[in-house]
Amino acid sequence: MMPVVAMLVAGGLEALVGEPPTRYHPVAWFGRLVAPLDREWRHPLVVGGVGALALPLAAAVPVATIVAVVGTRSELAAVAIAGLVLFLSTSLRRLLTAAGSVIGDSDTDIEAARGGLLALAGRDASALSPGQLRSAAVESAAENLADGLVAPLSAFVLAAVVAALAGVAPLPVAAAAAVWVKAVNTLDSMLGYRTKRVGTPAAVLDDAVMWLPARLSALALAVAFADLRSLVRTRQWLDGVPSPNSGWPMGVAAAGLDVRLEKPGVYVLNPEASLPDVAASRRGVRAVGLAGVCSYALAGLALAALSGVPAWF
Repeated sequence: MMPVVAMLVAGGLEALVGEPPTRYHPVAWFGRLVAPLDREWRHPLVVGGVGALALPLAAAVPVATIVAVVGTRSELAAVAIAGLVLFLSTSLRRLLTAAGSVIGDSDTDIEAARGGLLALAGRDASALSPGQLRSAAVESAAENLADGLVAPLSAFVLAAVVAALAGVAPLPVAAAAAVWVKAVNTLDSMLGYRTKRVGTPAAVLDDAVMWLPARLSALALAVAFADLRSLVRTRQWLDGVPSPNSGWPMGVAAAGLDVRLEKPGVYVLNPEASLPDVAASRRGVRAVGLAGVCSYALAGLALAALSGVPAWF
């Protein structure tokens, strides 16, 4: 049951704290390790491949070691550290706040909304209309549900289960898995652009890692909207989205709200509908929040159900 308790610690910190300031956040520290790769290289794919393999391991292995060593002295302390690690590897409350701010400013202070969008999406907002700004906020909230919460959370659960079945202490492995996935996602967010060949290996790895979390996020959103048919509607728009994964949660948001979501010049989801108004956009952000809570609950239930497997003891 220790992974379940660690997950409760992470969820409690998310509800009470939200997210530490950037300067104190380990993800920002990891970003400083990635930054030197972001330049021209003679063999960018080789450098990028080594970085994609080595840097996430460099983040995950120390975490596993710390949790394992602490666990030999105090199981309670190991649970607390694993919970803290999972909390730092996920993000929900800050995401919802940032998206809500963009939506709130979209009709009253468009320049503030354009500036606020930078905290959510790496796109040029200078020419976006209020409706397009709201669309971007809803898209980013849905996509980041997968990247920022479901991916590390599902990695924590799957790693704990595999470790338990293998007769290995689950906490160190689960905490390391969450960190590894977060590191892969951070690499992709910093380097995974078509113009950066050094980021191609990280982008390919992230696509593979995010395959399951993106679809789990879409399912969680469909449940939050109480509209499982949104999953079927989403399939018809996926070919127009460059990413093999992000179209799933974004498409469900477009279908669940029955609005048009678009990144101008790149993709359009639910093209026959209108861009979201403020009320629809706020419903979308609330649905992302509910889907996040459901994801925590389902992950905890999955671990609790498996706590009877003999290898856990």
